[in-house]
Amino acid sequence: MSTATLHRIDVEYEQPDEATSGAVCSTKHAWARVPPEPTQAERAALKDKIRRLLKEKNAVMVSHYYVHPDLQDLAEETGGLVSDSLEMARFGRDHAAQTLVVSGVRFMGETAKILSPEKTVLMPDLDATCSLDLGCPIDEFSAFCDQHPDRTVVVYANTSAAVKARADWLVTSSCALEIVSALKAAGQKILWAPDRHLGAYIQRETGADMVFWNGACIVHDEFKAVELELLKQDHPAAKVLVHPESPADVVALADAVGSTSAILKAAREMDATEFIVATDNGMMHKLRTLNPGKTFYEAPTAGNSATCKSCAHCPWMAMNGLADVARVLETGANAIHVDPTLIPRARQPIDRMLAFTAALRNGRPTAALVPHLGAA
Repeated sequence: MSTATLHRIDVEYEQPDEATSGAVCSTKHAWARVPPEPTQAERAALKDKIRRLLKEKNAVMVSHYYVHPDLQDLAEETGGLVSDSLEMARFGRDHAAQTLVVSGVRFMGETAKILSPEKTVLMPDLDATCSLDLGCPIDEFSAFCDQHPDRTVVVYANTSAAVKARADWLVTSSCALEIVSALKAAGQKILWAPDRHLGAYIQRETGADMVFWNGACIVHDEFKAVELELLKQDHPAAKVLVHPESPADVVALADAVGSTSAILKAAREMDATEFIVATDNGMMHKLRTLNPGKTFYEAPTAGNSATCKSCAHCPWMAMNGLADVARVLETGANAIHVDPTLIPRARQPIDRMLAFTAALRNGRPTAALVPHLGAA
């Protein structure tokens, strides 16, 4: 196997303006490792080893759309899953395997462990994190909740187990609109965390009474409307697909706005052969694989108006690699541990989300699934 040295990169992202709303993230700098790219021979050997170990260890792979294409393809080839965080949560809970290998970032592994505490949950790199998670530390967030005791606490999936345990509801970008709409219909006021762009989008769409934690994703926050408009001029027939973690002026240019799953659906169903995509460029692999006759362009983070810190790819998602998947399967290293005392409380908002989305999926009424809750 390769003996190439892992490269460490510094990740810098701008603080949101503290005057804008509430608390802000306390982390200005973070870091990520970049695994060396294996040769073709190394890649083939690693894949064969992983296939064998998955069988031996009664394990299954779950990969996010943003990780390396090798990890996406191998998950599907071996009976696992490539999806967004909501489907990853369902899959890990329901699969018979006793070991889950989660290729993504840490909050995804923690969520899998919360839903399946009896299972072993392994991650290729435990240091793979998320700017939204880093920017929402539990002590500061808990104090923010205490300032708004009359509000139902709704947190995005991109948060720590401790933050989830402080919440009433968990949401992902694929179900946030429906859940917040139901809470509004029940007369509830909402405290939202951590992504301010997604929260503002939901408020605009639903009219809900919301206060916001002031966080942002370093990838989606870097998309620039002025550069997107210039790219649209170059490709006037292209439809624009945008993730709602992006700034409002980028969302305003979209032909379709939604989660990773919704972006895939739009690309498949819309009457167009060209698309500009404003989300992590890890999505391009699945978009191009599923739509071989269509052309996809990355929405710009570069240009005169941009700082290009992220360049449309999460540095922590990039920490996942084949060699580490093989290593953790072989050794049992990098097991996710969640404080057992947190698990029952952290599971409650996740179970509420899963019950609500299951009812939606099956055409059942959801009103009874929305109890009246104040801050957790």
